[in-house]
Amino acid sequence: MTPPHLWLRAETHPGEQRTPLTPADTATLVKQGAQVTVEHSPVRCHPIDAYLDAGARPAPAGSWTGAPADACVLGLKALPADTAPLGGRHLYFAHAYKGQRGAQELLDRFVTGGGEILDLEYLTDADGRRLAAFGHWAGYIGAALAVRQWTGDLQGPLRPTTKAVLDDSLGPLARPPRVLIIGARGRCGQGARAALERTGVDVTLWDLAETADLDRDALLDHDILINAVQLTEPGEPFLAPEHLRADRRLSLVVDVTCDVGGPAHLLPVYDRLTSWDEPVRAVADGLAVIAIDNLPSLLPREASDDFSTQLAAHLPRLPDGDCWERSRRAFHTAVSERGPRDV
Repeated sequence: MTPPHLWLRAETHPGEQRTPLTPADTATLVKQGAQVTVEHSPVRCHPIDAYLDAGARPAPAGSWTGAPADACVLGLKALPADTAPLGGRHLYFAHAYKGQRGAQELLDRFVTGGGEILDLEYLTDADGRRLAAFGHWAGYIGAALAVRQWTGDLQGPLRPTTKAVLDDSLGPLARPPRVLIIGARGRCGQGARAALERTGVDVTLWDLAETADLDRDALLDHDILINAVQLTEPGEPFLAPEHLRADRRLSLVVDVTCDVGGPAHLLPVYDRLTSWDEPVRAVADGLAVIAIDNLPSLLPREASDDFSTQLAAHLPRLPDGDCWERSRRAFHTAVSERGPRDV
């Protein structure tokens, strides 16, 4: 198997300092024979010099558009907005397979350019379990922001920080809320639980059994709902506008998975994301939502180091290892189901 050529692009998403590949894991891959090219980035949580010391080659930011045909372009968030055809292999979280806004236009660009997405969300083992994910830190930070909102301490704009600083906001609460975590057994749910353990709040844990026969009255009898469930196909919503009784207790929804805009959205009480500048938004009488789609960016070093360790183990098998072939099939299935193109 020929060692891969990895091209780490500079992220352009606002506030994104994370990286899917750290200098430490770069050094390991280079020793195994991989070629690693790293674009300059003024915001990446690890400096370019650390990558160069690890054996990577430098490249200007945005130069991935001219990367060699055999390179696998590695990133996290969306590619810069454009209409140009896209060739080559791109490894990132494309968010384009569930009918999200702009999905068809993005897939059309890859079809036209002859490229393909090896979506990191669909990098799974034979049983469908994800092999690399930011879920733990997404849940941890989502729960931390919920606590800060409950205590009146959450205001924008948010800025990247460290776990030690974030944990200072998670001490025992004088008036603890009742919190419900849905998806409590997964990475996100366990991360949320870890954060809440520092506060002494009353936490209710739901997973598959409880959502199979959803008790919506019990859901509404909590102060805070943290959703850590992500579906790959449409499902019955946990909470829609018609479910919001006037006498409910629920006042805050934290949607860690942020599937808004697609048919797998489980919380249609809101229809657009919140942001670092506006982390909380009122969506109904007495109900607010936190739905930030890059929560782990608040802890860029911790989240990046964890994710890179998970991902790097599978990068030497690019582009044709079993896990990558499963990701490739997900792309081609989405392409085949995207419907007719506008002409």
